[in-house]
Formats: sequence, C-alpha cells, structure tokens
Amino acid sequence: MKRHLEYPECTIYELIAEKADRYPEYCALDYFGRTVTYRRLVSEIRKCADALTAAGVKCGDAVSVCMPNTPEAVYLFYAINMIGAVANMIHPMSAENEIIRFVKLTESRIIFAVDLISDKIERVTAQCDGLCAVKISVDNSMPLHIKIGYNVTSRKKAPKSSIRDWKNFIADGSGENASVHHGAPDDTAAILYSGGTTGRPKGIMLTNMNFNALALQSIEACGGLEAGMKMLSIMPVFHGFGLGVCIHTMMVLNGTAILQPKFSAAEFHRLLFRYRPDIIAGVPAIYEAMIVNRSFGGKKLDFLKCIVSGGDSLAPSTKKKLNDMLAEHGCLTKVREGYGLTECVTGSCLMPDGCEDLLSVGLPYPDTFYKVIDKNGNELPFGEEGEIILRGPTVMKGYYKEPEETAAALKKRNDGYIWLHTGDIGCIGENRYVYFRQRLKRMIVSNGYNIYPQNIEEVISSHKDVVMCAVVGVPDQLRGEKVRACIVPTEGADRDKLRGELTEMLKKDIAAYALPREILFYDSLPKTLVGKIAYNELKTGV
Repeated sequence: MKRHLEYPECTIYELIAEKADRYPEYCALDYFGRTVTYRRLVSEIRKCADALTAAGVKCGDAVSVCMPNTPEAVYLFYAINMIGAVANMIHPMSAENEIIRFVKLTESRIIFAVDLISDKIERVTAQCDGLCAVKISVDNSMPLHIKIGYNVTSRKKAPKSSIRDWKNFIADGSGENASVHHGAPDDTAAILYSGGTTGRPKGIMLTNMNFNALALQSIEACGGLEAGMKMLSIMPVFHGFGLGVCIHTMMVLNGTAILQPKFSAAEFHRLLFRYRPDIIAGVPAIYEAMIVNRSFGGKKLDFLKCIVSGGDSLAPSTKKKLNDMLAEHGCLTKVREGYGLTECVTGSCLMPDGCEDLLSVGLPYPDTFYKVIDKNGNELPFGEEGEIILRGPTVMKGYYKEPEETAAALKKRNDGYIWLHTGDIGCIGENRYVYFRQRLKRMIVSNGYNIYPQNIEEVISSHKDVVMCAVVGVPDQLRGEKVRACIVPTEGADRDKLRGELTEMLKKDIAAYALPREILFYDSLPKTLVGKIAYNELKTGV
C-alpha cells in the first residue's frame, strides 16, 4: 500500500462526473436488476439539481435526506453537492423529535423522505416553519415485475399523504438548467450524525476532501480493485460506511453499487448468490450470520474478491470461523477488519490482504497517522494502551454549531497538526499495526449503528416512577448487541404499567433501532468499589 496519494481539488460531484466521462456505459447502480449507467447517473443527478434549484435551494443551504438505499437517495446526494448545498443525512427510523431537532439545527427548508414515514414527516413539517417535504417510494425505481411483487407482499403500506411526490418534484425542474458549483475541497458536503464526546448526537461536517480522499484511500488500501467490479451495498446512505464506502468509493472506482433499501443479516446469503458481488462490506452481524447459516452447503463463494468488516469489533474467534468457512466454499480471500468512526467518514485503517493477525485492525490508510496517548496527552511507546488519536485528509471539519465539542475532539499538538481524539482505547504494535481494545465512551453498537445510552437514560429518568436507571448493551447473535434498560422503580410502582408507559415515551424520542429490547427492574443497581454503577454486571446479569 502506498503511503501517499494525490487528491483532487474538486467537489464530490465533479469527481464523479469526471469518472462518468471515462466509463459512461459502465453500470453505476443496480436496483433489483434495473441498472443505471454512469451516463444516466449524471443525467439523473442533473435533473435532480434542476428540481432543487426550481424549489429555491441555494448554495450553502442544508437539504435534509431521510432515505434508505434507493437510486433517488444517490441522485440527491450528488445533486445537492452539484449546486453547492449541504446534504443533511437523517436515519428514516429516527424519532419524530430527533428529525425536528436535526432539521431546525441545519435550518433545512426541504426534506426528502421515504413515503413509509409520511405521517411522521407531516408532523415534522407542522412543527418546522417553512419546511416543505417530498416523499419517495422505495418501489419508484424498481422494475415493473418487482414493483408488483413488492406491493403485493409488503407488510407495511405507505400512509395516505398530501406530501408532494418525487415525480412531481422532478417535473417541476424541467425548465431549469442548474449550473455546477465549483466548490472548495474544504466546503462541507454532508452532515452525518454521531455522538461526539458527550454522547448526545452531533452533526458531523464532512467535506468534499473528506469523501474524495476516503474513496481513493479505500481503493488503495483494498488493493486489486478494478472498474466494473460489483459491491453489495447494504450499509445505509445515512451512515458513513454506507455513504463513504458503499456509494462514493464505488462511484470513484467506476464500479457497481448493488442497492438494497432493506436488509436482514439472516437473508444475506440469498443476496450473495443472486448478485455474486466481487466486494462485500458490512458489520460483524452479517458475518456472524454467515457462519451459522446452513444454506451455504455445496455452494461456491469463489466470486468474492474483497471482504471488509467494520462498524464494530469482529471477535478473533469469529474471524477464524468465518475464514475457515470461506475457504471451505472456495473463496480465495479472507475477511479484513478495519477501524474508523464517522468523524473521519468511516474506516481509516484496514488489515492488509492475507495478514494472519486476528487481533489487529490493520495499518493506517495512506496519509493517515495514528498515535496512542495517555490521559495527560503524552505519546505512549509501542505496545502500551491508551487513547487512539489520528490525523489525515478524511478527518471532519468539526461538529455543526458545536464549538466546544469540536474543540474537545480536534486538538492541535506540539507538532503543529490537528489530531482527532477518538475516545477509543488501543495500542500500536512495533510492526505499526493498530490494535483496537474498547470504546472510552459508553456506547452500544447494534447492527453497525452507534447507540448512546445517555440519550435513552435521560428519557427513562424523566418518568416520575423511576428512581435510577442504566442502559447497557448485551450480546446478540444477529445485531452484535441489543439494548437493555435496567431500572429501579419507586416503591410500590406498578411495574407492568411502568414498562408500558416507558415504552411509549421512548418511541417518541428515541430512534426505533435504538429502542431497548429488554426493560428489566431491580431493587437496586450493582455498584463498583468506588460507588459507580457496575455496568458489566448489568450486561451479564438478568
């Protein structure tokens, strides 16, 4: 792997348009068998940019996108960038109050959302002055036969809504001719949400350079990738992993992103054999499901050329089991674990191909530098554990409208460089390999999503019949971790009634993916010798 690369001084849209000129007839997107060439990709992006301009979106405006993986979400991401606006990427399963906060934070005047949440979006628009909405159906770009089957079998129907739909939105832009904004590398391209240093979700400002550098670094670090290769793009566009790797990196490669709006780890094997991708990238839950799945018997996996795991730690024993399983099915490559965080888009180091070290998360990407420091900020020698800090071209611009949080995460050291303080514990070996140990922040990772217990605890603690609570993550075979809420109720409280009331409260303020799967009641919470809550005991006890 090269230690240094040259990076383009352009926007993410301009880089993709340049790549499309190189291979215009290559397939950029595959959506249930309907393909989009690079020529058509740029055409659809321009149509979307025209419609955004007609809707009054201007350079510097924030445009909220609340979508799963569909072609329209991809068009939006690049069209927003083309006109110099900022993509405010929001999880569709976010609670109503979360969406309101993210919209108001960025002063968005338009939000694009999947039609399945139209009722929620209507309530959001009612509480956000001047906000208009556009709904997009996941079946909008499906082939007709797939669309018919989807509508027949879909368990959840989109609610009736007066929100303007995507086709009308695009039609409104037919008289426009949006010009390309030649933005600077340091201009904010997107805002993604993660927990920052205190655990409350922050808007992470990621620039044109961040995304473009990540794409070139990822291609270099993976090695052997070629234009025309296919990736099963299951990580969502509102997630750094999904947007940065599964979409933008594949577009820079001139590869094919096979989009899936809804994904189940238990069904992963069907997608593998249907599409036979060259590359898969996902969270540990996917690979853990592969190991226990009995549907691989007698089938070959020799089409896989690159397998990347991120979003959470993959246990060494799981890596070995997976590699053995892959080899048994004719696969010539092994799973390669990486490490990163949304504050640097996603991965910033990756295991080299063929490396046998099951404990490491690999070597830093080109132009990316790691240190490990103690609590006083002193750099530690090889092999000693401390906080991981890093710097490089993918490190965020900062937290949106959060100067104190930004200052706590991005600090200038004596060498004159700005370093990102990750809040993660690890060490660096004498071989320069990075070893991740644990999160300093008390964070839960479920299906690759970061869940911050503090948010959930604040909602639970607001109930009059709750004396104390603690939220922890417990092992789960499919999700990696599931959320457990441990509660000490007031004396004499009706626990069944309290459980029901807390469930309803949490649904209003906490995203669906972060809701507790277990609510347990205790007479008192276990404590450590210094009087702190013994979270590890709550993770193992029932």
